[in-house]
Amino acid sequence: MSTTAQRQEEMRIVGSIKDGNQAAFAELYDRYSGAMYSICLKMLKDSDEAQDALQQSMVKAWKNIQSYDDSKASIFTWLLNITRNTCIDRIRSLNRKPEIQDIEQSVSYLDRSDKATENKLNTDTIGLREAVEKLQPDLRVLIHAAYFGGFTQQEISDKMEIPLGTVKTRMRTAIKELRKIFD
Repeated sequence: MSTTAQRQEEMRIVGSIKDGNQAAFAELYDRYSGAMYSICLKMLKDSDEAQDALQQSMVKAWKNIQSYDDSKASIFTWLLNITRNTCIDRIRSLNRKPEIQDIEQSVSYLDRSDKATENKLNTDTIGLREAVEKLQPDLRVLIHAAYFGGFTQQEISDKMEIPLGTVKTRMRTAIKELRKIFD
């Protein structure tokens, strides 16, 4: 299916969800819950916590679907942000600090080729992996750290020893570049 056809299909599903169609939401869940669960598991490092965070994220998505704006992000990106923020909130509520592991480890997590694991982040179907890999290395590391590693911009700044303003500017640049790639 072409990118345009995929986008049209997603918009059809989102439109149905906005009309209250639970079957359409189940379809959306089936498409993206695996990737979202992988992010939860990577960030929370506990399968029960990850399942709870996934459930909480999807409930938030259902309740807030009217606020989704396709001109700002794809539905996948919107769900990804909800999931990431839910995980960060859970980490904070458990009085745990997000682990500041080597940012390169976060990048290598997404580059694994272990197809056997059920928790592998499946971004191939929407081309996200290829799109992120097209970014300049300094931008790619930031996207991996923030969106797949669960690091805040301040934590990235501290770990990479670069000014917070630089992190924010590079994140905006990376997101703009990804939008160009997907358009």
